[in-house]
Amino acid sequence: MTLVALNLFSPTHVSGLTVLVIAVLLGMVHGITPDEHTWPITFSYAIGSYSTRRGLTAGLTFSLAFTLQRALTSELAYLGLSRLFTFKSLDNVMYVVVGVLMAVAGVLILRRGQVFHLHLPGHRRQPHADCSPITAPGTWLADPRPWMPAVHGFVAGWGFGAFAIIIYTVLAPAMPSAALGWVPGAVFGLGTTVMQMFLGATFGWVATRCGLSPEGVRHVALTTAARTLTWGGAAFVFAGAFGLAFPGVVNLSWATGLHVPNLDTVGLPLVLVILAVMGVGGTTLVTQTRAWRHRAPVRADGVPEQDVLLGPDQPAHPASRPAPVALTRRPNAQ
Repeated sequence: MTLVALNLFSPTHVSGLTVLVIAVLLGMVHGITPDEHTWPITFSYAIGSYSTRRGLTAGLTFSLAFTLQRALTSELAYLGLSRLFTFKSLDNVMYVVVGVLMAVAGVLILRRGQVFHLHLPGHRRQPHADCSPITAPGTWLADPRPWMPAVHGFVAGWGFGAFAIIIYTVLAPAMPSAALGWVPGAVFGLGTTVMQMFLGATFGWVATRCGLSPEGVRHVALTTAARTLTWGGAAFVFAGAFGLAFPGVVNLSWATGLHVPNLDTVGLPLVLVILAVMGVGGTTLVTQTRAWRHRAPVRADGVPEQDVLLGPDQPAHPASRPAPVALTRRPNAQ
């Protein structure tokens, strides 16, 4: 079979090098199209890295763990065990599991110096009592741990869709021996890795283009990551629980006419991507950037300039300041 004759999304009678070519191309399409198992997580960790290089690293870490998982399930599929991880309700179960992990990751980012509370995008957080009023916006934010994207990548890989079905039912069984059954999944994962590294670097770059100080970039980026993980995770848990309770309703979708997995229908998966990345992530990025630009400037010692000008006992808001006292010059004593 020549490359021209490849039916990428419905391959049949494949063997040899053709299997690997299809696997890597499918992986690249999987990595660049909006997928509920990859995009919200990659976006969160990449934007939370507030750096192009670290964003690329976050995408790489997530995807390599995902690749390991796909290699494992590809081998199991070759051995005829795919029924263990392709049953109908598994995707909804994985929504719940992934959602819980996302919410926990959001909590870990938000808990430094602050008791955890949920806040809607755009809602202003009150500083913790142990934090100064000016330095508080950065003190309660912790950088994501390096292992967090890896855990997410391995767990998220257990969700399945059209791409996974092609690997498990066509590509993996086409390998010549059990010793090579893992290869299609691994190659598919590497294709996904290439695109996720690109997306991670792009999201990380976006975080640096807000026109803010390094402190402001870190605050905006970590707040965006934390809220995307927390609220996106809550949406995943709700979607998974709803799907387990009402499978017929949650499987409803509308065809788009595009013959590309992840883009061929509008259904729950695409809604989750839009809600988490564009709804929570995009809204938080914009509102937090605006809020930071309007905050009071701070000196190097952490004291706001308005406090220096007004004095420690003068309130910052003009309406709450006492009226100025008229001063009269005392005549010289005769």
